[in-house]
Amino acid sequence: MLFLPACPVKYKKLLPAVLFALISLLTSPLAQAQEIQAEVRITTENVTISDRQLVQQMQNDMQSFLNTRSFTSQTYRPEERIRMRIFVGITGIPQNGQYVATARIVSSRPVYGTGYETNLLSFADRNFLFNYSPQNPIDFSENNFVGNLSSLLTFYAYLTIGLDQDSFSRLGGSPYYDRARIVLQNASSQTITNEQDEAWKDGQTRNRYWLLNNLQDPQLEAFRTGIYAYYRQGLDIFIEKPDEARTSIFTALQGVQQAALRRPGTLLARSFFDTKADEIANIFRSAPDAQQKQTLATLLTEVDPTNSAKYQAMLRQP
Repeated sequence: MLFLPACPVKYKKLLPAVLFALISLLTSPLAQAQEIQAEVRITTENVTISDRQLVQQMQNDMQSFLNTRSFTSQTYRPEERIRMRIFVGITGIPQNGQYVATARIVSSRPVYGTGYETNLLSFADRNFLFNYSPQNPIDFSENNFVGNLSSLLTFYAYLTIGLDQDSFSRLGGSPYYDRARIVLQNASSQTITNEQDEAWKDGQTRNRYWLLNNLQDPQLEAFRTGIYAYYRQGLDIFIEKPDEARTSIFTALQGVQQAALRRPGTLLARSFFDTKADEIANIFRSAPDAQQKQTLATLLTEVDPTNSAKYQAMLRQP
């Protein structure tokens, strides 16, 4: 029950309005902590843009869109927000207000009991196309295509949230991949703007379409169950139980290997090892079980030959 102190009669008539405003503030979406803590950086080395303020506003608008929007119905405390970084490099301006760019999307989460942050995703989108005008807010509709920029930001927000949820519960990210699928379908079939972005379709081999497709492919489910074993049952207990953590991570990587061999060259495998190779080598460098290290190095070299030198170096450590 809410008790209010006595107040002069002239203020009593203001109480209903004050209470209404307070309740509205506390229950509004903006009063809840958002899921994403985003940082956006835009570079223009390959193009000439005389108005630097426009670039700064573009960057601020993209960042604000991600940081002030609720993408789920869950409540995130400020310290639980998922860190997301987007590095956009503009490579062309075909016409006024239209931009061709590449982007690197990186998301991370803290490891329990430490000050260490571990990456969940590091993905290069080489077809980051969008229209932007500083006079128009970046807007998004769940059911209809509004613009490619808001679709791109929302799509990667859902992937970021999905991977974070996968790391805390087995296959916990499924609802967010489903919502990312809706964004993809709306964007791939849109005809209302000049933003014909082929990366929403399956014509290319290493684009965002295939990243989502891999995450939802039942034959590659071991990647996602491996995410849970790697993070929640591995890294999160490493400080207290390093041997048990390494065993969980080893088991997770065996599952990843099986999925990768089932679908050789899959984009999800490449993205996973690009993100985790250095970390895996650091985790097992000081492992006391030499046989485990040797088995792991052989396994990883088979499925990720690009980083074989890192895995072999891991064996030379005591």
